Amino acid sequence: MNLDQTSYKQFLINAFDKYARIHTESDFHSKSYPSTERQKDLSKLLMAELKEMGVEANMDDHGYVYGKIPANTKKNVPKIFFCSHVDTSPDCSGKNVLPRIHENYQGQDITYPNDESLVLNPQISPKLKDKMGHDIITASGGTLLGADNKSGVAAIMTAVKYLTDHPDIKHGPVRILFTPDEEVGRGVDHLDKEALDADFGYTMDGEQSGTFNWETFSADYAKVHIHGVSIHPGYAKNKLVNAVKVASDFVDELPKNGLSPETTSDRQPFVHPVRIGGNAEKAEIEFILRDFVTEGLNGLRSLLKDIASKTEKEWPESKIEIEFKEQYRNMREVLSDHPKIVEYAVEAIEKTGLKCEQLPIRGGTDGSRLSFMGLPCPNIFVGEYHFHSPLEWTSVQDMLKATETIVHLLQIWEERS
Repeated sequence: MNLDQTSYKQFLINAFDKYARIHTESDFHSKSYPSTERQKDLSKLLMAELKEMGVEANMDDHGYVYGKIPANTKKNVPKIFFCSHVDTSPDCSGKNVLPRIHENYQGQDITYPNDESLVLNPQISPKLKDKMGHDIITASGGTLLGADNKSGVAAIMTAVKYLTDHPDIKHGPVRILFTPDEEVGRGVDHLDKEALDADFGYTMDGEQSGTFNWETFSADYAKVHIHGVSIHPGYAKNKLVNAVKVASDFVDELPKNGLSPETTSDRQPFVHPVRIGGNAEKAEIEFILRDFVTEGLNGLRSLLKDIASKTEKEWPESKIEIEFKEQYRNMREVLSDHPKIVEYAVEAIEKTGLKCEQLPIRGGTDGSRLSFMGLPCPNIFVGEYHFHSPLEWTSVQDMLKATETIVHLLQIWEERS
């Protein structure tokens, strides 16, 4: 199966372009669920499109879309879901996205009409070196593209189109899941497992074609609360304890040559301050803690506690409290007990003609938490590159290979059941 020279290529391009233009940016600070109502704009469209293809689909009040394609085989095949998230990262604007397609890319500089300071080329994004002849999609400048994770959404919808057009392809029960708020760490907070009605699944939320992730960081969140002593600055001598300065000293105590995203790679852990704010009386610092070994998070927590103790000694009138929260855990801890879920995915990827590369992912997907909810869920590539930035791009051919992987995977599970 090669979808590159078929009508499905144009179907996928049209689908991605349409989804990317819908503003679905999530919001870290919102208390609602989903964090932004605009995410439902895409969810409603996806539900309608699934129904148009003859798929049973519904959207709940939280913005989850559940789709069901019945089995067309008499074999007892597991119920398998494919999942992508509809929201885009608040790290970069997702409003008024204007996708541009660069057909038959040949290594040239890609410029952005809405921001002349931007340029994309293989020196800036090395993965472009592997995409000669591909059709590359970028934004127009000033926004991200939304390939994370609308590349996955488009690949899933194209696979659904292919399956409904080809009822001769034997498969078991297929489930479709689109989630909100993955980018703010709340993607499965209100998942209805009964509505999903699946045994396990695969997130379509990865990068380079051929890559497969069944190992992620284990992740914690920390918020450091710093209490100073506020007083009018004109009468502050020997009285004021400025919480902003205390917070600055706290951050300055972090390791300079390690344990940070900018100094680590592969399976190395890190502690990363993501937000800081406050005033003289009170300040807060938010951190994410990451380690592939779950027990290693205890050491990262201890590091922050030690820095708090040292900082309090240097500012004796201050008070520092740290609030820790579990975010997700390394999905390998679950998937090690389900080897077929991994083996069949590797086989499906290689059936597309790609060499499968099994890599740990220095981040997390909905699959991390789904795995610990009793729904084992590794992650498959869809062609997301340079994400969370105005230079984000995707490859049409990579998305098509992801679509082919979905179809092959369903066939393999049917054949082996």
